Amino acid sequence: MWLLLTFSFLLTSTAAQHGGKLLKGEECVPHSQPWQVALYERGRFNCGASLISPHWVLSAAHCWTGSMRVRLGEHNLRKRDGPEQVRAVSRVIPHPQYEVRSHRHDIMLLQLAQPASLTPQVHPVALPTHCPHSGEACVVSGWGLVSNNETRTTGRPKSQVSLPDTLHCANISIISDTSCDKDYPGHLMNTMVCAGAEGGGTDSCEGDSGGPLVCRGVLQGIVSWGDVPCDTTTKPGVYTKVCSYLEWIREVMERN
Repeated sequence: MWLLLTFSFLLTSTAAQHGGKLLKGEECVPHSQPWQVALYERGRFNCGASLISPHWVLSAAHCWTGSMRVRLGEHNLRKRDGPEQVRAVSRVIPHPQYEVRSHRHDIMLLQLAQPASLTPQVHPVALPTHCPHSGEACVVSGWGLVSNNETRTTGRPKSQVSLPDTLHCANISIISDTSCDKDYPGHLMNTMVCAGAEGGGTDSCEGDSGGPLVCRGVLQGIVSWGDVPCDTTTKPGVYTKVCSYLEWIREVMERN
């Protein structure tokens, strides 16, 4: 059974409208991504994010909403198994130059009202000391839609799409800027990085944004945007390149 992990890319003025490319993936080993954060808006799952310190969470700017809460240590969103932590957000700081239409500077810091208690299931991800290189192996994770491909009585494949309760992971690789620029001519910026799996996407559906792209244990990307319609494209997903924002991240954290 193939499981497909989705990215989101569509935006509105107040919240992320979820959709995106589905990648072959599977349920993560529980709590193998201890930095994974679930952002909630008024009790509803909205986006993914990453814990980068006990006080700070990093996500995509287009995930901003007026009412946000953070859930840490999650695996199954419908089941409490002990390590979960819920935190209010005291301050939301999107990048001051974020542009909705171009997806430029799609990055946002959230300050927790109470610091996270660090445990084996809740732990920050390391920020990069260098930018990712082409071909580097990475993992993207999130609670986006999954699709189970089954066979119809006619012999043709049937896709059943549903929201998973559990965190899913997909193994993908960094795509070179040269290759990605051919897929998105005039749209790719040096603050973005592309990643994908061989063969590309297979469907289009709702999912989550803002989640982590982790390469060798380091946060190299934030799920940002991608091509539409995803059921006919083989183009990679586009991520905010975290290494381009290290100075901004550190300045914000030090000031607050």
